[in-house]
Amino acid sequence: MLSKILSASIIGIDAHLVEVEVDITSRGLPHFSMVGLPDTAVKESKDRVRAALKNIGFHFPLKQITVNLAPADLKKEGSSFDLPIAIGIIMAEGVLELSVVEGYLFTGELSLNGSIKPVRGSLSMAIKARELGLKGIILPEENAPEAAVVKEVSIFGIKSLPDVLTFLQDSKAQRPFEVDVHSAMRESSVYEDNFIDVKGQEHAKRSFEVAAAGGHNILMIGPPGSGKTMLAKRLPTILPGMTFDEALETTRIHSVAGLLRNGESLLAIRPFRCPHHTISDVALIGGGQIPKPGEVSLAHNGVLFLDELPEFKRNVLEVLRQPLENGDVTVSRAVASITYPSSFMLVSAMNPCPCGYFGDNRHQCTCTPGQVHRYRYKVSGPLLDRIDIHIEVPAVPYKELSNQYSGEQSEDIRKRVVAARDMQLERFKNDKKIYANGQMKTRHIKKYCTLRPDAQTLLDTAMQKLGLSARAYTRILKVSRTIADLEASEDIASHHIAEAIQYRTLDRGVY
Repeated sequence: MLSKILSASIIGIDAHLVEVEVDITSRGLPHFSMVGLPDTAVKESKDRVRAALKNIGFHFPLKQITVNLAPADLKKEGSSFDLPIAIGIIMAEGVLELSVVEGYLFTGELSLNGSIKPVRGSLSMAIKARELGLKGIILPEENAPEAAVVKEVSIFGIKSLPDVLTFLQDSKAQRPFEVDVHSAMRESSVYEDNFIDVKGQEHAKRSFEVAAAGGHNILMIGPPGSGKTMLAKRLPTILPGMTFDEALETTRIHSVAGLLRNGESLLAIRPFRCPHHTISDVALIGGGQIPKPGEVSLAHNGVLFLDELPEFKRNVLEVLRQPLENGDVTVSRAVASITYPSSFMLVSAMNPCPCGYFGDNRHQCTCTPGQVHRYRYKVSGPLLDRIDIHIEVPAVPYKELSNQYSGEQSEDIRKRVVAARDMQLERFKNDKKIYANGQMKTRHIKKYCTLRPDAQTLLDTAMQKLGLSARAYTRILKVSRTIADLEASEDIASHHIAEAIQYRTLDRGVY
C-alpha cells in the first residue's frame, strides 16, 4: 500500500515542500530502502523509526519498505523526516485512513522510545505551510512557540508518536498552540545593558548616537581597557526597536542555526554578535558542507562587533565587502547557491599599535615605526571605505571613573535616534533597501546633503588643510546629514560639518 505525507526541507533559511512517499509490499525479502538524495542523518532515520515504532507497541512490518523523498533532485538533510516517515509506514499498513493526514505538514526527530525531539527551522516550515494554504503543521512541542507566531495556520505541538496517532484519530481533541505576538515582542525586548553604565567617554557616546541614528559603521581606536567593548555592547540598546517583520526574519535565521532557546517564540532584541579574531571566512560568511548562516547573517538587523580588527586574517575581512554593500551574502557551492540576509551595523575596535599604547601619556609605547605601520595597514582600504566613523577612545581618567555622574540612559538616547530615523524613513520611502543615511549612494548625497554657504566654506578649508581624500569627503557628508537630522535641520550647517570631521580620525592623520 502507498501513503503520502507532507514535510519540508530547509535550504538557506527557506523551507521547501517535500513529499514523503512510503510503499510497502510483501513480495521478496524484508528490506528498508530510502531514495531521494538523503544525507547520512536522513538515512539513519530508518533505524530510529524502526526502534520507535517497536517501542510504542506497533508491529513493524517485515516487508519491503521503500521511502521516496520527492522531489528527488533536492538534497534532504537533518533528522526532521523521522516523524513523517513513521506516520507514512503506519498509514501504508492501513492502521489509519489516508485522508486524516491531508492538509497537514509533519516534522520532528524521533527518540527510540517514541518521544519527539525538536528540530531546526520550524518557523520557516510554518511560513511555508501558510503559503501553501495547509490546515496545520504537526511538530515537536518545544518548537510550537516559534512556529505559532505565524498566523492563519494551526500549530500542533505534540510530545510523542502515540500522541500524534491519537490526534489523527480525533483532531478536535487538541487545540492549536497560540502565542500573543504583542506580549512576546514586549517581554523579549528588554536589554540588560545600558549606556548609563559607561563612565566618561562623552565624545565616544555621542559618536555612537550619531552612528545609531544614521546606520553608520564605526571604528574605535584606543588602548586596552578604555571601554571599547563596553560601548559596543550597548549600541543595540539605543537602536530603534525591532518591527514584527524584522523580528520574524531574525528569528528565522536563528531557528535555522539552532540557536533559539526552548520555548522562545520571537527574538525582539537586536542581535549582537562578537566572533573571535581566529574565526574562518566560512564561519563568518556562512556555508560549509551542510550550509548554515554565518556570523554576518546571525547579526542581521543587529550589530556585528569585530574586536582587535587587525588580528583578523585578511581574507576573512575581505569577505565582509558584499554584505556591507548589499545587505545580503550569496554562498555558491557546486550543488547550490544560497543567499542569506545580512543587513547589520559593523562596529570594530583596534589598538593604535601592537602594544596598544601609542600616543598614551601614561604608558610608553614599545613598538617600532615599522611595526606600527604594518599593524595599521592590515586593515585594507576597501574595508575602511565602508566605515563612516573613526573615533579615538582614550583611557578614562580616575576622576571620571570615580565620578557619580555617568550620563544619559539608553532610553533617552534612543528617543532622539528614533526621531532621526523617522525623518530618514520618510526621506527614502521611495528607495528600496535604503532606510538610513549610512546606505546613501552618490545620487542621494547630491540630492539630500545640501550645504549652507558657511558649511561649504568650512568643508573646502578642511579638505585642503587636512588633505582629506574623496572617500573622506563623501563620508563627512553622510555623517553630517545624520547630525543635522538629530537636530531636525533641513540643511547642513557648519557645526554639523565640524563635528563630522572629528569622526574621521584616520583621515586627519591623528594616528
